[in-house]
Formats: sequence, structure tokens, C-alpha cells
Amino acid sequence: MAASPLHRHLSTISPPSPLQRLSTFKDRSNLPPIHSSSSSSPLDAFSSDPVFSAFLSPDFDSARFSSQALSSGSAAARAEKLEDGIRLLEKQLRSEVLSRHDDLLAQLSSLKDAESALSVVRSGISTLQSSVRKIRLEIADPHRQIRSKTIQLSNLHRTTELLQFTVRTLRLSKKLKDLMASSDAEPDKLDLAKAAQLHREIGALCEENGLAGISVIDEEMTWLVETGNKLRTEGMRVLERGMEGLNQAEVASGLQVFYNLGELRSTVDGLINKYKTQCVKAVSSALDMKAISASSGNFGPGGIHRSGTPQIGAGSKAKEALWQRMGNCMDQLHSVVCAVWHLQRVLSKKRDPFTHALFLDEVLQEGDPMLTDRVWEALVKSFANQMKSAFTASSFVKEIFTLGYPKLLSMIENFLERISRDTDVKGVLPAISSEGKLQMIAAVDLFQTSFLALCLSRLSDLVNSVFSRGTVPSKEHISRIILRIQEEIEAVKLDGHLTLLVLREIGKVLHLLAQKVEYQITTGPEARQVTGPASPAQIKNFTLCQHLQEVHTRVSSTISGLPAIAENVLSPSLGYIYGVARDTLTSLFHAMRDRLEACILQIHEQNFGVHGMDAAMDNNASSYMDELQKYLVHFRTEFLSRLLSSSLTQAVSTSSDTICVELIREMASRVLTFFIRHAALVRPLSESGKLRMARDMAELELAVGQNLYPVEQLGAPYRALRAFRPIIFLETSQLEGSPLLQDLPLSVILHHLYSRGPDELRSPLQRNKLTPLQYSLWLDSQGDDQIWKGIKATLDDYAAKVRARGDKEFSPVYPLMLRLGSSLTENSIALQKSF
Repeated sequence: MAASPLHRHLSTISPPSPLQRLSTFKDRSNLPPIHSSSSSSPLDAFSSDPVFSAFLSPDFDSARFSSQALSSGSAAARAEKLEDGIRLLEKQLRSEVLSRHDDLLAQLSSLKDAESALSVVRSGISTLQSSVRKIRLEIADPHRQIRSKTIQLSNLHRTTELLQFTVRTLRLSKKLKDLMASSDAEPDKLDLAKAAQLHREIGALCEENGLAGISVIDEEMTWLVETGNKLRTEGMRVLERGMEGLNQAEVASGLQVFYNLGELRSTVDGLINKYKTQCVKAVSSALDMKAISASSGNFGPGGIHRSGTPQIGAGSKAKEALWQRMGNCMDQLHSVVCAVWHLQRVLSKKRDPFTHALFLDEVLQEGDPMLTDRVWEALVKSFANQMKSAFTASSFVKEIFTLGYPKLLSMIENFLERISRDTDVKGVLPAISSEGKLQMIAAVDLFQTSFLALCLSRLSDLVNSVFSRGTVPSKEHISRIILRIQEEIEAVKLDGHLTLLVLREIGKVLHLLAQKVEYQITTGPEARQVTGPASPAQIKNFTLCQHLQEVHTRVSSTISGLPAIAENVLSPSLGYIYGVARDTLTSLFHAMRDRLEACILQIHEQNFGVHGMDAAMDNNASSYMDELQKYLVHFRTEFLSRLLSSSLTQAVSTSSDTICVELIREMASRVLTFFIRHAALVRPLSESGKLRMARDMAELELAVGQNLYPVEQLGAPYRALRAFRPIIFLETSQLEGSPLLQDLPLSVILHHLYSRGPDELRSPLQRNKLTPLQYSLWLDSQGDDQIWKGIKATLDDYAAKVRARGDKEFSPVYPLMLRLGSSLTENSIALQKSF
């Protein structure tokens, strides 16, 4: 092949070029150093000079330098100095040129050779460019041909693909048409899932491969759109039918259709929004006064007022219509919540048979709330807003729901209970949580607050009206208050939480009632007299006590069937009622107790140390006991007969929990205990005195049993009285082993033993020179350990006197009292440790 112009040109310039002859050209860096005629370079002097050093700086600014020179005031001198510097530099430059003259000439010769070589190179480059242009012309035409063929091949390939996709689309379309045609005769046997899958495949082929614009495809697309709409309609019909009937199979089939269509998420979102709207409409419709008016005959001419109040005479119909619509609303909300829960349940179980994808994962993204939560949130929000609006805008609805709040709350709780019961399936989340239930109940808190306030107002107004005139209320008035309280409790007893709230309000009313009674109690001397007949003030106190007793008894009976927590709510108020009721009688019973104790204290004025048969044969009771019996008979006749509706014996046996009976029992126990204490302090006590004291105890037992309380039912005080009678007749040596000691306080035994000891063994009463009343008051305020300390002091004094005389023997009661006293101390210490 002949050499191309490019090769021929390259062969002509292959010999060494003139550039290779530039080896004689030397870099300036290789030049010999310059020797200045002076000892140092001018530049060195310039760098140390304050004026010229500025010119060596890389950021030198001529304008700034000139400005500084002009402002310094010596511009002429500085200009002259600059002229000297220029002359010095020119002189130095001239010296440098002269000293390097030969080297500069040699460099100039090398530059001429280089210029000659460059001209040869330019000629070669021009020849090369000419050759390249020729080559370009030779290859341009083949390139155009290749590019055209490539485009043609690409078009053929794209056309082939379109034909293949079109054929496949037409085949799938025909398959779908055959499927749809076969179902025309039997629509219920249409395989919606398969048809939806074919529809999605056809649509995906057309969209992904750009088949739009192909006439045959465009014709099919029109039919495909109609078919898609039909499949969506049928799929939605199956889905809604399954949700209404809670049929999992139908819901799963409907969801599969929309999954195959690729529209599962949007379809579910649409359903949820639809159910949200149904909830809002159901609540709005239930409280729509215009709709209520229309459904109940328009309430006559005029319908309803702007405030939502029906015309006169139409209230009962409106009330019935409102409650009926609320019931329908609860039913609709129940159906919606259960349907959404059923949908969520199927989504959480259903998987695509081919991809095994869980439908719930396709519908919900991470962090999205559950379907039931979304619907419940909208339901509660709408319900709360409507209730708040009805409370403020419609006085009629406010009144109905306030008066009938227990019914409204029961309706809501039944609705919540139905949902919980109907969606309680093992392994499946419930439709609503506990928090969701509380949100629904909280939506009617306005009516609850109003209901409780109305309850308190009704009861308080009734109490205030009964006590408004300052007179003692009648039994009928008190019965009316109790009946109203029972009605309030009866209205809410089916709901535990509401019952507690109402009981708190009733507690306030009971407190108010007790306060009203407390203001009317008479506490002066007239209320404390026990010698004459019952005064009007005392009769008034008796009536108030009976009223409070009636309230306490009947209210306690009403709540006895409720849980313990309900009783705890009313316990403080009932306790206050009980306390005020006791206060009405406390002064009377205290006065009577003091009177009886004063009679018993006269035992110390009697002579129980007398000896002789005449004293022993005297069967008459002591004078103090006769006086005590007279006071007891008078108290029973004038006071207890008014306090107790029936006979005394029957009253204390059948009404043991009444306040009056409790006070009687306490007083009877105190009389027996007080008598035993002072009988034990009697000293000296002869044999005939013991018989007389035994008769007094028998008379006391009879008097207390007949006039106050059956002594057999008094317990420990009665057993102590029955034990003390034989104790006084026992020999001192027999006392320590007697079982009778178990029924007597050891302090009583110790005090009695003083009567068996010598005169020099003085009792604490004698040692401290106290009156029997003073010593008795001291005994009431002290514990066993302090009592024993007082007794022990007397024993120590006695022992000291015996030792002082030089005697070695003590009275038999001395060691016995020490032993009994030590056991008394041990029992007291054990009792303290037990607490």
C-alpha cells in the first residue's frame, strides 16, 4: 500500500531538528554570580532603609505610599531620596550588563537557532493538518451509513417489542373477555380475583411499555376501563357485604380483588374515611333538634325554639324521640366499630397466595395507627364536640341528659360493653382499649358534673327547707329526706363509679343535715337536769337524736348491699351523724352517770365493819342503794321511756345498735364497774358487812337489769360483779388459787385485800389523804402500772414499819399482794409489747 501523505511528511522531518542544537542555550540560574563593585548589594541597603523597604513588600500600594509621603510634610525630601535610589539602581543595572556582556551575546545566538527550528516545526504541523483533513473526508461517509443502520435496527427492535407486548396484551384481554363473558350467565360465579389480576397485568403492560396510541390497544383500553369499574363495583359489594355480615371469607375475597388491582391501600383508606363520616353523621343526627322535631310530629305549631327547647306540651315526645335517636346512634356506632375491627382482623390474617405478602403490611406503614384507632379517634372527637355543643346550645338536651345522666351513662357503657364482648377474640386485638373507653365516657363529663350538682342541690334544698323555720322537723320531714337519698342511690346503683360520685354528694348533704341538727341542740343546765320530769329542751334533744338515728339506720341499711368501698365513702358522714346524735344525749347521760356515781360514793359513809347478829339479820338494802334505785326508776320513767319507743327490755334486745341503747349499756357497765371499785375500797369489812354488801350487790344487779340494761348482756362488768360477791367471803389463803380472779381486775383484788390487812397497812387512798372521789378520778386516768406503783408504795411503807419494830412476820396479805402486783406489772408490760 502506498504511503499516506502523513507518513511521507513524518519521514521528511525525522532527521534531528534544529531544537536539538539548542543545547548551548543555558539557563540563567547557571550564570556566574555577579560581583558588585561595592561591598554590598543595593537591595540589601534598600531592605534596611525605612523608605525603600516598603517597595520590597509584596503588598506594596503606591497610592498609600504617596498619601503617607504627602501627609508627612517632607514630600520634596522624600522625592529627592527616591531619585537618588533610581540613579543607584540604574548604575547597578548598567554594571551588571557590562559584567555579563559575553554571556548575553551567547544567549542571543541560541535564541536565533531556536527560532529557525520553530519555523520548520510549523511547516510540519501544517502538512499534518492537511493529511488529517483528507482522512476525515475518507471516513465520514462510512460513519453516516453505520449510524443510519443502527437507528434502523433500533426501530425494528422496538417495533418487534411493541408487537410482542401488543399481542400479549390482546391475548390477556381476550382471556379477560372470555372470563367476563362466561360469568354473564352466572354472575355469582365470576372469579373476581383472577379477573382483577388479569386487569392489572393488562394495565401494567400498557403503561410500562407505552402502548398508548396503538389503535387496537386504544380500542381495548375503553373496554378495559369499563371492566375495571365493574370489577371495583363487584369487589366493593362483596367486601361491604362481608363486613356487614362479619363474614371473613367474603371480606378476604373482596380485599384480594383490590390487592390484585393494586388498589388495596387506597380502597381501605376510602373505607375508613367512609366509616368516619358515618360516625360523625350518626352522632350529629342523634342530637339534631330539627330532625327530632320532624320525627315526633313537629311538637305542634311552632316546632322548637332557637334554644332547642320544644314548645309547651311537646316535651315528653321530644324526650322520647331524643332517647330513641341516641339508642339508634349507639347501634350505628357499634356496627361501624365492629365492621372496622372485622376488616382489621381479616387484614392481619390474610396473605396473597403467590407473594405471601400480609395485607395489613400493605395497608399500614410503620408508625401508622391501627384502623380501629383511627375510626375510634374520629368517633370520640365527634361525640365529645356534639355533646359539648348540645350542653351549651340546647337547654332542652342539657336538661334531659342532666336529669337522665344515669341512663345516658348506662347507654354508653352498654355500647362499650357490647363492643368489648363482640370483639373479644383470642389472639386478636380488641376494637377499643381501656383508655379509649375512658375517652368515650369523658365526653359526657359536662353532664356528669351537672347531674352531681343537681343531685346535691335537690338534697340540700330539701334539707334547708326542712330546717328553714328553725323548728324541729317532723318525722315525715326526715322520712322525706331519707326517701330522696334512697331514690338518688337507687337511680345510680347499677354503675359503681357513678354510685361513688353520688355517695360523695350525699355525704355532703348528711354533713349539712348534721350541722343543722347540731345548731339546734340544747346544751345548757336545762338539758342536764335529771331530778325532775323531762324538760322541753330535753324532749327536743330526744327528737333530734331519734331523727338522726333514723337517718343513720336507714341510710346504713340502704348501702349495706353495696361494695365496701361505697360504705367507706359515706363512713365519715355517717360517723358525723352518729357523733351529733350522741351529743344530743351525752350531757343528759353524763349528768345521770354523775348522779349515780354520787350515790355509789355514799358507800364509804356506811358502816360495813359493824359486828353482831342484828346487822347480819338485817335484810334491808343500804340507804345509798335505795337512793340509787329511785334515781334509776325516775330516769327510766321520765327519760328512757321517751327515748325508746317500746319497753326497755324489748328495746335493748332488738335495737342494740341504736345510739340510746349504746349509751344505756355504757352507763350500766359504768355503774357496775364503779360500784365494784368502791366496794373493794370499803374498809373495814366485817362478816356482817360482807353480807350487807352482798345484798347491796344483789339490789344493784336487780335495779340495773330492770331499769337500764339486762345485766347478763353486759359482759365483763357483769362477770366482775358476780365474781366479787363470793370473793369477799373467801379466806385470804383461798384467794390466790380461786378461778374467780380471772373475772376481776387485779387492781380490784388488791384494793379489797387492804380490808383484810392490819390498820398499819394503809391504802393509797389513806396514804395520800384523798377523798374517794379524788382517788376514783385518779384511777380513771391511770393505767395498771401506775396503780400498782401507788399500791407498792403502801406495801413498802408497811414493810418498813414492821422491820422498824423488829418483827419478822408480815400479814398474810402482804406477800399475796406482792405476788398479785408483780403479775399485774408483767401483764401490763406484755400488753405494751403486743402494741
